[in-house]
Amino acid sequence: MDLNIEIAGVALPNPILAASGTFGYGVELEDIVNLKKLGAVVTKGLSLQPMAGNPSPRLFETSAGMLNSVGLQNIGAAAFVRTRLPRLRQIGARVITNVFGYTVEDYLETVAVLNEGEGIAAYELNVSCPNTQRGGMVFGSDPRLLAEVVERVKRTARRPVIVKLTPNVTSIAEMARVAEGAGADALTLVNTFLGMAIDPRTRRPRFANVVAGLSGPAIKPLAVRMVWEAYHAVKIPLIGAGGIASGEDAVEFLLAGARAVQVGTANFWDPKATGNVLKGLKRYGGRYGVARVGDLTGALETSAGDSPASE
Repeated sequence: MDLNIEIAGVALPNPILAASGTFGYGVELEDIVNLKKLGAVVTKGLSLQPMAGNPSPRLFETSAGMLNSVGLQNIGAAAFVRTRLPRLRQIGARVITNVFGYTVEDYLETVAVLNEGEGIAAYELNVSCPNTQRGGMVFGSDPRLLAEVVERVKRTARRPVIVKLTPNVTSIAEMARVAEGAGADALTLVNTFLGMAIDPRTRRPRFANVVAGLSGPAIKPLAVRMVWEAYHAVKIPLIGAGGIASGEDAVEFLLAGARAVQVGTANFWDPKATGNVLKGLKRYGGRYGVARVGDLTGALETSAGDSPASE
């Protein structure tokens, strides 16, 4: 099976990407995973200035996934360009930098710093993180703010702009159209769902922020549905994310309309998860005689006339 794909003009050797926030900056796992063989590494969220993140505890295992409240701890964009990016280039990894800000100006200044970094393929705007007190999901859930940040970043960015949407909205199709209309080159769907956990013994929330982001197998059916809805709403490429842990999980997202997928929470229990998903995808292609992985995108077979209710 020909695994080559293209996202917003960026050629990738396969559609399996390591998701932001679950793979560090990539270099931490170079002794475990052959980064060059992945479609791309999406870095953890980068801000203009270093961020300490949220207080502990930050992770809590659920019955079918994980709640996290890391709070976008990172070394800052300038430090990444100086200390991590050169090694990623040397390895031969394709790098997509996830970008976060509290204000539109934060996004612009962070992208301006990253514009100077050699070896970055694209930017992924995090407008969907539920783990901070301000910014993040506010942009992703307000059509006006979403349009503003995407439009202004597009004018600053020297590379393609991928927008990572929040699932915590009434209509994912509407927000996808807003991002596309504002100039997004591609979309990532989806980030974590808002959730919470309570300690029955203390009667207190398990996280300082009370709410946290739910990821893992529990959200996969919801994420697949949202990719399908967005696929029928926009023309730009989609990257699916949410509970992917096997080759067949990845195929579900591709059939729903994604051109590529991101492996996230699975990396926490198996650092080799990205490679295993890629192997599983190859096996699927061989078993079912798929000539090109691109042929799977949007190839869901439904009854005539079936389409999302929003359409």
